[in-house]
This record gives sequence, structure tokens and C-alpha cells, in this order.
Amino acid sequence: MHLNREKIAIIDYGMGNICSVQKACAFLGYEGELIDKPEKLMTASKAILPGVGAFGDAMAMLEQRGFTAAIKDYAAQGRPLLGICLGMQLMFAGSTEGLEAEVPAAAPASMAVESPPLHKGLGFFSGIIRRFPANLAVKVPHIGWNLVECQPGSALFAGLPPKFSAYFVHSYFAGDTLAPYAAGLCRHGLDFVAAVEKDNLWAAQFHPEKSGDLGIRLLSNFLRRNPHVD
Repeated sequence: MHLNREKIAIIDYGMGNICSVQKACAFLGYEGELIDKPEKLMTASKAILPGVGAFGDAMAMLEQRGFTAAIKDYAAQGRPLLGICLGMQLMFAGSTEGLEAEVPAAAPASMAVESPPLHKGLGFFSGIIRRFPANLAVKVPHIGWNLVECQPGSALFAGLPPKFSAYFVHSYFAGDTLAPYAAGLCRHGLDFVAAVEKDNLWAAQFHPEKSGDLGIRLLSNFLRRNPHVD
């Protein structure tokens, strides 16, 4: 296979599913370079932020290794960034993960609820990442295949069917399904955001590298995109 010489940075901050992402890039003819130093990020034409584990720990690792500011600078220059699983969640304003009990999804609107403490995220997307409520009749964590509904006109899902199955592993979710950045939706006891898209920033809550041919197509859409014509 012809190897594309474009530099694809896979951000290695100690909490990513980096090997499977790197292999998927190689399958598509791209060399995904694992980078563990923030200065290397600025030499990449595209970057991938994977992630598994806890939100607070991941943000602490990004900060400790100097990636927080580097990722924000990189994105501010209009360069393409793809978040995967926890990597998508880190792109939001913050998360309540591990900080206190969640408010039930069916709580009355009149119920006075104090704002929970938050782990601060990268802030590319508005909204707070929360845990699936305990009163839902579904298993948490949400593990396995589920149906993703693509929003019309999404470049992230170009060439994919309007609905397709993808592989998920998560206990926390983005809930603002009406937000303009919500490119893909899914349901697990409640509707949640399965993918986001805004300018040069794309992300998926599911694992495209583990979601068969259609997941690989989504990854290909990111790797093949031309930021100069978006």
C-alpha cells in the first residue's frame, strides 16, 4: 500500500487506546506518529486525541505533560483534531465524573439543584459530561454495539448511511442533543451525543477504529480532509 507522507500525530499522554488507532491509520495508508511531547504536535498536519479512563485523571496527565496549552494552540490555528471516546469528552467544558452523585434524569424542573463541582475540560464544546443516571433501565457502563444516527450534512459521516452500528465503551455522556455541534446521536436509556463536529474539531464517543468498515470510513474522512477547503 502507498504510504501517505502527511504527518498524523496521535497524542500519547498515558491514557489512550493508541495502538488500535495507530493500526487503523496504517490500514488506511497513513503513518500515525505517537507523540509524547507537546512541541511535536505543532509539526503535525492532523492530530488525534484518543482516551480511556477517568476524565479528571486524563486532564491532569495532559496538563502535567504540557499538552493542554499545546492542543488549544493547535486547534486555534484551524488544524484538524479528532477526539475518540474519552478524547471527545475532554473537548467539552467539563465533567462531573467522580465528584458527586448525579441528579436523576427525571428530576422535576422545580427541584433546586446546586451546580456540581467540575473537572475542567479543554472547552472546545459547551456542555458538561455527566454519568448515565442510575434510574435508567440499562446497564452502565454502556458497552457494545449501538445505533448511531447521523445528522444531515455532516462531513464527519460523509459516505456513511444515515444510521449505522458503532462500538461504545463509556459511563459518561454529552447530553445536549440539540446543540449545533451534535453530528451524531445515539440512545442508551436516553438520547445522547455520539459525535460532534465544529469547524476543524471532530470527535466520536464510540471507537471508529473498532467499529468495522463504517468506522474505518469515518476515520478515513478525517485523514483525507483538506483543512484549506473546509
